[in-house]
Amino acid sequence: MAAALALVLVTVAVIYLDRDAYSDANEDGLTLLDCFYYTVVSLSTTGYGDIAPVTERARLINVVFVTPARVVFLIILVGTTLEVLTDQYRNNLRIGRWRRRLRDHVIVCGYGTKGRAAVSALLENGHHKARIVVVENHAAGLRQATMDGLVAVEGSATRSAILLEADVKNASSVIIATDTDEVSVLITLTVRQLTAGQVRIVAAVREQENAALLKQSGAHHVIVSAATAGRLLGLTTTAPPLVDVVEDLLTPGHGMALAMRSAHRDEIGRNPRQLSALVVALIRRGKVVPLGGDAAMVLETGDLLVHIRSESSAPSDGRLERST
Repeated sequence: MAAALALVLVTVAVIYLDRDAYSDANEDGLTLLDCFYYTVVSLSTTGYGDIAPVTERARLINVVFVTPARVVFLIILVGTTLEVLTDQYRNNLRIGRWRRRLRDHVIVCGYGTKGRAAVSALLENGHHKARIVVVENHAAGLRQATMDGLVAVEGSATRSAILLEADVKNASSVIIATDTDEVSVLITLTVRQLTAGQVRIVAAVREQENAALLKQSGAHHVIVSAATAGRLLGLTTTAPPLVDVVEDLLTPGHGMALAMRSAHRDEIGRNPRQLSALVVALIRRGKVVPLGGDAAMVLETGDLLVHIRSESSAPSDGRLERST
């Protein structure tokens, strides 16, 4: 557009400087507006003929300048159109191939501080970047997601068309990490409507009072960021060492980390406290079973163990283990 506009302005200047060599239907001379009119109809090959060069000098200028400018102007318009159509075709082809290969991926709505932290946790747990899709409507977040090697879909996750472009129906879960609770509720409702509740929804909210609303909207898990930060602030005042332990558990790459794994076959029937790993919780049929108290408990088939392990050590037996 800049090149086309510059060409038009240069041509107008040339015609205006030699305006006395042109005749128009009104025979009152060319004004600046007439020069713009003549330039536009000439470069666009319309040519009504109501303004025409009458001197040899003006006709020579039309031969050596206006006619090549007309060709260049058409090349700019046609070339730009072909470039846009080619880019759209390539993008549609790439998205089509990507969708055919993509299954059980994770959609992250929002790539701010919470979204980036969620993606980091997914990568630490073994998720491949190709199975993570970011939905973001801010240019800075889109650039950051692209720089991090992730697939990014531009637009608001509150719109059904954007979520369908991210292939939400074939996703395994949707992480909602937006800046406002209202947007999180709208995204949750949209995802539930599109997937009929078949996709796990994990959302973060700022206020505790909105957590129940999000669960009613269809979220399976809700993280209250403001309440969690408030508890950590309280612990910092009353019991600083506890905060150090929590930060160590949540900071990846060193120290301790929470991990989850399935109960091994040779552990079935044993008490979780008798295991070599430090088990802090048991997940049975989707519910968390605390290990406190004096009641005896034995492991059953299908139980998941939440334990604390050292980040510097990896599972030595090759069995599946996920950090949480």
